[in-house]
Amino acid sequence: MVNRKELDPESSPMAAFGERLRTLRDEHGWTQDELSERMGYSATHISAVETGRRPPTRRFSAKADQILGTGDRLERQSQAVRHTSLLEGFPEYVGHEAKAAEIRLYEVGVIPGLLQTPEYAACLAESAVKRGAITPEQGEERIALVARRQASLARTPFPLVFAVLDESCLRRPIGGSAIMDAQFARLVEFAEMPNTALQVAPFGMGERRPFNLPIYVLTLANRSLMSYAESTQRGQLERETAFVLPMLTAYHQLQAEALSQAATVAMIQELRKGTP
Repeated sequence: MVNRKELDPESSPMAAFGERLRTLRDEHGWTQDELSERMGYSATHISAVETGRRPPTRRFSAKADQILGTGDRLERQSQAVRHTSLLEGFPEYVGHEAKAAEIRLYEVGVIPGLLQTPEYAACLAESAVKRGAITPEQGEERIALVARRQASLARTPFPLVFAVLDESCLRRPIGGSAIMDAQFARLVEFAEMPNTALQVAPFGMGERRPFNLPIYVLTLANRSLMSYAESTQRGQLERETAFVLPMLTAYHQLQAEALSQAATVAMIQELRKGTP
């Protein structure tokens, strides 16, 4: 075909999706115009997705699956494209988190996604979009991902969730006093749940703090362990028990040094007095 752009599916998740969509369209013997008529999207839109110039939304991918008869293959593949704003390993971690029997997390600087209010999550995503760090579509996916992660906690049996927040998570204002007050209220509600524990690692811990960056440790239903740790530029998913156990031990040390849940709630309530 004249002027047909060649794609390298190994170059990015977006290119891989575009190549898959083009191949499926070719297998049906359809032109971009013909697929456009069936899907209800312009041929220009389809061309942009096929050539990796436009990311596929969930709605677009689901429609393509329906028209091309591919089950949910394209919708599942599109998740990798939409998650490109997330650190390596995190989308896979989220899948395991949704089935874990116990979740342990430590966060620095911001309230962790599992505990965020929708307004707090939206404020973070909108800020990232304004900075040009992510696209508006990726911002929407981040907010949706927070909601899906939180919804996955409402399963039977409930997972045990242990959260230790660096004091900076509480001290850093996000979105103004109203959003912070609602977020503080959410943290208090979380602490009152029967399957949760909330603690703050105060600044006074100093060098006794075993972690400087966010970490997550999962205990799966079969009692195997898995961890996920983040640096500024990348994330690392670890499945080898020999490497996860030292992190679990350090987490227990963190909990021993952190404020009790009662003292944590008291700190949050004191901070709330400073918000209207």
